[in-house]
Amino acid sequence: MRVDRYVGDDGKAHLISVFGNDSDVGAIAAAIHEKATFTLTFPGGEVKDVSLGENASCYKGAISLPDRKRPVRHLVAISEELSTNGGVGRTILLEYRRDLAWSTLVSFLGVPADPSWAEHVLRVVEAEKHIKPLDGIGCQPVLILAGTEEVLEWIGDGLKSQVLSFPEKIGPIFWPQYSLIASTNPPPVDLELVSPAPVAFD
Repeated sequence: MRVDRYVGDDGKAHLISVFGNDSDVGAIAAAIHEKATFTLTFPGGEVKDVSLGENASCYKGAISLPDRKRPVRHLVAISEELSTNGGVGRTILLEYRRDLAWSTLVSFLGVPADPSWAEHVLRVVEAEKHIKPLDGIGCQPVLILAGTEEVLEWIGDGLKSQVLSFPEKIGPIFWPQYSLIASTNPPPVDLELVSPAPVAFD
């Protein structure tokens, strides 16, 4: 089968998106529920055995194409950790941009924050090496290792040093809006690196 999106941390898969026919997608979904291990071949030729582990979730869909009699089946599977993204100080992003990462992080952690604080706090996160690149196909995912207390401490330090400041006006804070396409599409890179990759399962 062909994989158009994948996120994983070595042998632990967090997201896999595949296209195929009825039997292929059905077999993959059944194997995921059985906690099977998959052999994943990356576009560069690297091969890894991966598994979504316990309590993975599967979502199926179908895409009708003009030149095909039967629709193409689509399966998206996510790990338990990704379904509870942001818990226990671990936030997975499909790509890393400071503005998008900041809005996602504070939303998941329930931290009061301002969009203008993104550059400073995430520079601290980067300097403290709390960002870990993950394996990806069709995206450039990262894992941010930061909990509520750490983020509040970094905000507090920024406010004390006056690098950060509270909004001048009292009232609601308006955050930028991101489309689904903008938030899931990685920056342009060599097409060879993002071409679909085959996957097989044991």
